[in-house]
Amino acid sequence: MSQEDYHNEGRQETSSHANHGGKRLAPSSRSSGRAPSAPEGQPRPRPRKKRKRLGSWGILIYVVCVLGASVLLAGVSWMWANDILALNKAPLTAVVEIKEGDTVDQVADKLKDAGLIEYKFVFKLFCSFTHVSGQAGDDNAKITPGSYELNTDMDYRALISSMGSSSANRLTTTVTIPEGTTEAQIFEMLEKAGVATVEDLEETAANYDFKFSFLQGVLPLGDAKRLEGYLFPDTYEFYMGEDPVSVLNKMILRFDEIFTDEMRQTMTDKGMSVNDAVIIASMIEKETDGTDQGKISSVIYNRLNNPTSETAGYLNIDATILYVTGGTQVNTQADTPYNTYTHKGLPPTAISCPGVDALKAAVNPDSTNYYYYALGDDGVHHFFRSSSEHQSFLNSQELYKND
Repeated sequence: MSQEDYHNEGRQETSSHANHGGKRLAPSSRSSGRAPSAPEGQPRPRPRKKRKRLGSWGILIYVVCVLGASVLLAGVSWMWANDILALNKAPLTAVVEIKEGDTVDQVADKLKDAGLIEYKFVFKLFCSFTHVSGQAGDDNAKITPGSYELNTDMDYRALISSMGSSSANRLTTTVTIPEGTTEAQIFEMLEKAGVATVEDLEETAANYDFKFSFLQGVLPLGDAKRLEGYLFPDTYEFYMGEDPVSVLNKMILRFDEIFTDEMRQTMTDKGMSVNDAVIIASMIEKETDGTDQGKISSVIYNRLNNPTSETAGYLNIDATILYVTGGTQVNTQADTPYNTYTHKGLPPTAISCPGVDALKAAVNPDSTNYYYYALGDDGVHHFFRSSSEHQSFLNSQELYKND
């Protein structure tokens, strides 16, 4: 091959590489710096965005915020924990009164006001988690109405358990009720002792249906006097802030124990009721100082059982009028069913709460023919068979000369 032919052949090879199939070859993507083209019919992929890097100041602020939030949360949690667990609290003892129907929210308010807890909402949250709910006094409630001596050494759990029905922290008080005290006087004594209010006791006496057979037919529900005579006089230990139903039931139950089955049978044999005995005993209690109860009981029975006698069925007992009018001056014309000068037979209810001796005298009176009695200048009761004897005695006594 000549030199000229050699050069011509080289040019042809170069031309075939440059025009392969008559088309220009696509330039290499690596050399052009462009993204590779997507296959025909498919979308081109989005180019990735470059992430912005935080500067050193941004990182520092972020770390400070995280640390600050952690410290704050730890501090708040520590304060809550101190309150829940009763840690680091100043010594304090307080009496907290929980009333019937108090909610957890109201209990929390009282504990907060007494200085026993710091965070009411935390206490309520704790109660929710430990299933303490409802109202004080409810059947399934863990908190019972009453007055409790609590202190800041008690954590939340101890505070709740200390307000329960069997708590040793529940305050008690002793109340002694003398014989012959009226229902109204008893209620005042109980309120003064912090056991229950007069209003709550009256409402309960009037409207609660106590399940004792001897109360049936005394007075209808709605009249607070229906328990007069049945609140047995004795010495009782009550919880302060106790449920009025429990308070009254305790005294009625004591009466039920004292008035025996034998006494009830004796009244039945007389054709009389337990209520009749209670009314008679209440008058005996008011008419004497504890002496001559059997004789005074006989006077009452003689007048009741002999309506055709001089007394014509009238008891003429001053104490029944004073029960309504109060004071010491007897108005024998007072317009009241308790006026035994104008109304025959027994008054509507008892006029006091009699003790055991008066009840026994009412059930088993002495056997006498007396229809009258009077207290003499000597301080002793004198008994008479007739009105003339009675009047003659009164005329002889300085005690009655101004009447």
